[in-house]
Amino acid sequence: MKNILFTLALLISVVSFGQTAEEYFDRGYDKAESKDYYGAISDYNKSIEINPNSANSFYNRGIAKSNLKDYYGAISDYTKAIEIDPNEADAYLNRGVSKKKLKDYYGAISDYNKAIELVPNYPMAYYNRGLSKDDLNDFYGAISDFNKALELDPNNANAYSARGISKELIGDLNGACADWKKAASLGSSDSAKWVANQCN
Repeated sequence: MKNILFTLALLISVVSFGQTAEEYFDRGYDKAESKDYYGAISDYNKSIEINPNSANSFYNRGIAKSNLKDYYGAISDYTKAIEIDPNEADAYLNRGVSKKKLKDYYGAISDYNKAIELVPNYPMAYYNRGLSKDDLNDFYGAISDFNKALELDPNNANAYSARGISKELIGDLNGACADWKKAASLGSSDSAKWVANQCN
């Protein structure tokens, strides 16, 4: 009888293992870290099936979809995460990035604005908003955002590089070269090429 009970208990533990929303989420997260995005999405699906109000599961599934270039799917998941937790600045930021990939620059800026409203000192939100302003040929607005991003994160090579491009486009080649030199010193190989080709 003891052996039968032990066997039943073992079977129950095997069947129940990995069945909670949290366990599926954790396994999905680990798969995403290993770049197994399809596997991650499968686990996040199960996590959401068990707990449909998990903002983190929707958010992380959105990241996995974005990595697979499924930007519409990513936007849908970020939107759901925001519905569940309207104060999640990262969800607005990442939804903005996906919108930019789809060339919805105004929509992206709107999301970055919301991320900044929630977290006023959010360097990546300023940086990404600057990129979308660049896409809309608002070069002075872009420079202002890159300035703020660099004030908050002075070692962001990408922000120096992008600000240099904006400066070049308004005719300030000296300012562009200064930014590209700084970006090159921080490891930007593209900026180093631009310095070699365009700067004295």
